[in-house]
Amino acid sequence: MTGERRLRSLRIVSEPELKLLNFLLAGFSFYLGCSIGSFLNVCIYRLPRDLSVDKPKRSFCPECKYQIPWHANIPLVTWLIQRGKCANCGCKIAFRYFAVELLTGLLFLAVWLHIGLSHWIIGFGLWTFISLLIVATFIDIEHYIIPDGITIGGAVAGLIFSVITPLLHGTNSHLEGLMWGAIGAATGFGMLWFVSNAGKMAFGKKRMKFDPASEFEWISKDDTAELKIGGKTHEWMDLFSNEKDVLVLDCTAIEVAGARHENIVIRSVYERLTVADQEYNLNELKSFSGTAKSLSFTREAMGFGDVKFMACIGAFLGWKATIATMLIASVVGAIVGVATIAIGRRDWSSKIPFGPYLALGAVIWVFYGTELLALWHTYTMPPLE
Repeated sequence: MTGERRLRSLRIVSEPELKLLNFLLAGFSFYLGCSIGSFLNVCIYRLPRDLSVDKPKRSFCPECKYQIPWHANIPLVTWLIQRGKCANCGCKIAFRYFAVELLTGLLFLAVWLHIGLSHWIIGFGLWTFISLLIVATFIDIEHYIIPDGITIGGAVAGLIFSVITPLLHGTNSHLEGLMWGAIGAATGFGMLWFVSNAGKMAFGKKRMKFDPASEFEWISKDDTAELKIGGKTHEWMDLFSNEKDVLVLDCTAIEVAGARHENIVIRSVYERLTVADQEYNLNELKSFSGTAKSLSFTREAMGFGDVKFMACIGAFLGWKATIATMLIASVVGAIVGVATIAIGRRDWSSKIPFGPYLALGAVIWVFYGTELLALWHTYTMPPLE
């Protein structure tokens, strides 16, 4: 018997009262989400900077570090009233803070409308899961990482909720809930680990030799750069898929920042160049050039944070969700890639890591998983004669 039917059968509330209760609970869900979103902003800012999310306890301005009193930190309202500026120094506060609060509120509301009183018990687990997805998405977009506190911590939280609320996996048995959560985590981790390593073996290493040595030139261009070598021009961002990718040049000579080096091997990640014992910030360089005997680079198919992130998704939603999430993320990523190429802005898609696509796939599964399974069975299983 569902929650609503139980209330009616016990004659605790009338039909109008039940509608009012649902309305109030929906409003509470939205308000709770906006409030949680305010805390998620703290996590998004502090976690990748290795700052405590508990000290200081109050939010502070990123520019002047002014700690915002509780009565001046009302979700959504404060940002609008202050027109996106710090009340103390007037510094601009990014729209992201407002967007995260609003997005969290809307998703919390959507979760409640999706489950209602019938399955209220799983609401806390889904709200926690949604919060993890939001933090992971915004950190990954800005820093190209997903912290272990979100991935590993999220996987542990998923297993705990699987035990406490096994209905997340469609069972009333706490032991079965744990089993399906563990299988989901293992499936998500193993599947993406295999894809990552297979991609690295197939496409991860590339080496170009030049005989005689080829002239090369690296030139900064607005928010990106290009490398000219061997008669070809390479967009710098196309040579790197994440912050762990390494490009190596075996140089006969190189000139960088007024210094000349000969017969030296240099290494670079996307934003840093290492020559001998000197490290340069490529955001501060306009160019460097020289001659090189070879160029090689090693690329990860995807960051290992994505692999652990899939374990978190599987722990909360189960193994079927990990497969669907991976497929949805791949399809959406491909659509975005084709669309940005069509409008001549390929650089836009290259700046979006895979984590946000995985998060989107997981959200779609939360709300439409049953319908997706029905479609799958409809088109893959022929009807019985």
